Amino acid sequence: MKIFKLNLCFIFLSYFCVRAVDRANFKTCDQSGFCKQLRSMEKGNSPYKLLLNTLNIQKDSLQVDLLNNKNNVKLVLKLSGIRDNIFRLRITEKDPLKPRYEPAIGDVLDSEPKLESITVKREGQTVKVNLKNDAVVILDESPFSMQVLQSGEPVLLINSRGLLRFEHTRTKPEAEAPQGILSTVLSWFSNSPQPADDEVPVEENAENENHEKENKEEAEKKETDEEGVWEESFKGHTDSKPSGPQAIGLDFSFPGFENVYGIPEHADSFALKSTRDTDPYRLYNLDVFEYELHNPMALYGSVPLMYAHNEKRTIGLFWLNTAETWIDIGSNTADKNMLSKLATFVGVGSSDEMPQVDTHWMSESGIIDVFFLLGPKPNDAFRQYGSLTGTTPLPPLFSIAYHQCRWNYNDEEDVQTVNEGFDTHDIPMDVIWLDIEHTNGKRYFTWDGAKFSHSVDMINKVAARGRKMVTIVDPHLKRDDNYNVHSECRSKGYYIKNKDGNDYDGWCWPGSSSWPDFFKPEVREWWAGKFLTSEYVGSTHDLFTWNDMNEPSVFNGPEITMHKDAKHLDGNEHRHVHNLYGTLVHRATFEGQLKRDPNQRPFILSRAFFAGSQRYGAVWTGDNMSEWGHLKISVPMLLSHGITGISFIGADVGGFFKNPDAELLTRWYQAGAYQPFFRAHAHLDTRRREPWLFDDKYKNIIRDAIRARYALLPFWYTLFYHGEKEGGPVMKPLWVDFPKQKETFTIDDQYLIGSVLMVKPVTEQGSSGFRMFFPGDSTTEWYDIYSKQPVKTHGGYEFVSAPLEKVPVFQRGGTILPRKNRIRRASILAKDDPYTLTIALDQNGSAVGDLYIDDYMTHEYRQNKYTLRKFIYENNMLVNKNISPMSQFETKSWLEKIEILGMKSKPISVQVIGEDKSTRDLEFNFEPSKQVLTIRKPDVNIAQDWIISLRR
Repeated sequence: MKIFKLNLCFIFLSYFCVRAVDRANFKTCDQSGFCKQLRSMEKGNSPYKLLLNTLNIQKDSLQVDLLNNKNNVKLVLKLSGIRDNIFRLRITEKDPLKPRYEPAIGDVLDSEPKLESITVKREGQTVKVNLKNDAVVILDESPFSMQVLQSGEPVLLINSRGLLRFEHTRTKPEAEAPQGILSTVLSWFSNSPQPADDEVPVEENAENENHEKENKEEAEKKETDEEGVWEESFKGHTDSKPSGPQAIGLDFSFPGFENVYGIPEHADSFALKSTRDTDPYRLYNLDVFEYELHNPMALYGSVPLMYAHNEKRTIGLFWLNTAETWIDIGSNTADKNMLSKLATFVGVGSSDEMPQVDTHWMSESGIIDVFFLLGPKPNDAFRQYGSLTGTTPLPPLFSIAYHQCRWNYNDEEDVQTVNEGFDTHDIPMDVIWLDIEHTNGKRYFTWDGAKFSHSVDMINKVAARGRKMVTIVDPHLKRDDNYNVHSECRSKGYYIKNKDGNDYDGWCWPGSSSWPDFFKPEVREWWAGKFLTSEYVGSTHDLFTWNDMNEPSVFNGPEITMHKDAKHLDGNEHRHVHNLYGTLVHRATFEGQLKRDPNQRPFILSRAFFAGSQRYGAVWTGDNMSEWGHLKISVPMLLSHGITGISFIGADVGGFFKNPDAELLTRWYQAGAYQPFFRAHAHLDTRRREPWLFDDKYKNIIRDAIRARYALLPFWYTLFYHGEKEGGPVMKPLWVDFPKQKETFTIDDQYLIGSVLMVKPVTEQGSSGFRMFFPGDSTTEWYDIYSKQPVKTHGGYEFVSAPLEKVPVFQRGGTILPRKNRIRRASILAKDDPYTLTIALDQNGSAVGDLYIDDYMTHEYRQNKYTLRKFIYENNMLVNKNISPMSQFETKSWLEKIEILGMKSKPISVQVIGEDKSTRDLEFNFEPSKQVLTIRKPDVNIAQDWIISLRR
């Protein structure tokens, strides 16, 4: 028992006390058997050949066998056209000994992709496929390769460097085989599917026989000698591989591109770096607290989606694989011979020298299943990805407001004190969070009987002020026979198993724990039922959920996660599905809140994520630190998440570990106020940091930052509505709106909110100003939201003042920004408050904007109970019109004020023309030195049609 306690203590102290990530706990590529093997492959020597006599052409797809000349194993290649300028490439084993893992529809893909017709023509040793929208795919027979062209220009090369590898399923050789290693190797291949005589032409058989004598013995011996084929070890953990090696890899090159983006989660620059002198970028969901910056190490979540962008187009590559994945990236120059060949083949194009980004994707298992998003514009590519994996559903209003959290608020009295503190200091706040200490001994769905004995009363007191609460519910369940959730899960057989078939037992916050298998629908249904108020005793409909540690985090597991040879209930090894586990926890919790109240929009925060997680709610960047570098890196991290579908994203304000000084905390609040998910959070051992605990100088600036967020909630809410419909990020890089401006391609310290605001948070200690890039050209205007004045520079850099009380934010000319300026303690209390419209004129004296309104909390907007208004200012008239004619929604909110920036002269009069055609003169004030016109109290309903006319 003493040894048991000491080991547990060591694990917990290691988690609490380490002040920098221990990289030795996590594998490098050289320590990952399959990564080391695939990365060391020789380039330009691909053994794969298309068997064109097997070509099968359908209306929307083609299928053809693919032969590995070194071992005679056959694969099947299928290329399909997908609606909206997408195509799909699948490569699988033709006759596997056992099925290879593929995610079920609904787990990653939102639904079965809708196919699009293609045109296929064979020309000698080449197959030419015409897709919609002027895209062409060319398949070369031997060695196998593919090229994708748009408007006659090559944009994507597949296997051009010959790095395709597909380790086929096989049986394990007997260790005591007497003939030695060669006979062992040959026994593998005797169990591999062999091509039938009638499937391979005579000349191909002859060619294979010639190659076999010269190359096969050497190739097979090399494959046998590779480390980690059937078993590998790391830091005392042995990973058995009962199915043997199943790694896959393929290279993709982007000619004409210099920058690629995406593949979160990494604490690194937005434009991805070359990995020539580092490890590849790793995608493997891990609990890496106090993570290092500028490092390709894996973090809490992963989305295997990459975009390439240049002045002409944006294209995306979505590698649908849930196993551990590594991605090498390198800058190169496109091969002139290849370019000349393509130019000749398609009759257009150029053989001029061009830049190229080379990438190499390597996964431990699964199949090769890749979607190519052909854009050509950034928002086209975002929409295409959203059509595959889904979009972020419109969040309830409270969830995009400000959240207050720490590990942990001590008891009900502490919660009430914090709740009242925000009101006392006139600081808006919408959600109070409780971490693991609120439970009865880390048993989720329970309460500490001494500290939270009246949880319903506590939640109701918070809700009485217009606020909500969140409690943490992690997927590790304490192995305690007196804990009903564990007992029930065990008795139903719902736990993941270890390799021996017993319930998997690992260490996490409760001590000895087991993990439900969320890959089984009945397990998700069972978990969802736990969120009913009758099951989660002490909860109410005003309580929402935080899923943490769902990578899954296992303190005594390899790399602080689950053993790869753990078994899921469907028979799959955990290695095949690891990166998807956290998403399915998120999904089951989302379904639980819907079960509790089908008409109330859920809110769940998750730390782990994968492609498709956006369908279930918000994500944050995990256990960051109270350091300026972590504040700075949060911007490129959030941009990377946003373009890969995870748009409801944020970083812990103030940093989770360590104690920020007042300046850092203030600057972090200013940054968080202009990012999608806005939550302050802190470690158990940090000093309390509620805003009023700091000097008034800092408290007041923090309060102003939070109030600025609340004033802009109508704008944020409208952006999230468009995000659900169109799939794009709400926080986005500059090149999305300025795709031809090369200066924007590597800028990741400033960004756009929608197409209206541009923000550059202050992320350097002591900074009071800096140079900031203003994209556009000589006709583009940017207005300082504080002074309401345009900047002098058009399409270039300008020095921007940034004293402590200011975060540089600029409104783009030609836009209309809706606000609510009344100060309320919580967002829902401003439901019927009046609006202010800020109109920033472009050089033509015009501007447009929109505003979305519904009840802010139910699903009734999907039954057309909403209004979407469009504001158009041109020819001295502001028009408000309904652009959702099928919808109906009434609101008491009215228009309180209009500000017009960039107004050249004073109007003679201003008149409002109501929906009933009645007219009324309005008061106004013109400041000629600032060129700002303020129109007071138009007093018209914001959801009705009206016109405000300026007479000159």
